[in-house]
Amino acid sequence: MRGYFAIGVEGLSKEGNFGNLVRTAHAFGASFFFTIAAEKSFAQPGTDTSNSSDHLPYYPWASGDAMQLPHDCRLVGVELTDDAVDLPSFRHPTKAAYILGPERGNLTRGMQDRCEFIIKIPTRFCLNVATAGAIIMYDRVQSMGGFTERPVRVGGPKEPRVHTHGSPKFRADIPQALKG
Repeated sequence: MRGYFAIGVEGLSKEGNFGNLVRTAHAFGASFFFTIAAEKSFAQPGTDTSNSSDHLPYYPWASGDAMQLPHDCRLVGVELTDDAVDLPSFRHPTKAAYILGPERGNLTRGMQDRCEFIIKIPTRFCLNVATAGAIIMYDRVQSMGGFTERPVRVGGPKEPRVHTHGSPKFRADIPQALKG
């Protein structure tokens, strides 16, 4: 899968949700994890059984103004609003940071304004923040991971998808070192 992604939460308060979400981010191959204005400092919670802090950078920013994302990284808010794009209809950016709201609230208006996109999981009501994050990451991997198209009939594909490489493309003549 090309590109990278990160996931974070604004106003996170529960250690169990932190541990669950950072462990899931590690499992799905996130490049980093972050919090914005978390209610407390999070260490190594018991729910993070993969010890993701050994494998995944964590950035605890005190405010949205302190947040520093990589150049060209697009901020995607996850919020259950009427004008948000339904997740199944959203094309994920190659370089993205996903921000979720807190356990008992929404992304602040200021954070929503900073987001280039606002997406929502098409559910009847809000989900647990760690569950919502897992769904977002699964959808990203499923839609960008180069998997075989889903079959028309029930079940899995008969043949695995095999990627074939074409011949190298050069903007000019073949370099002398490659001529043989």
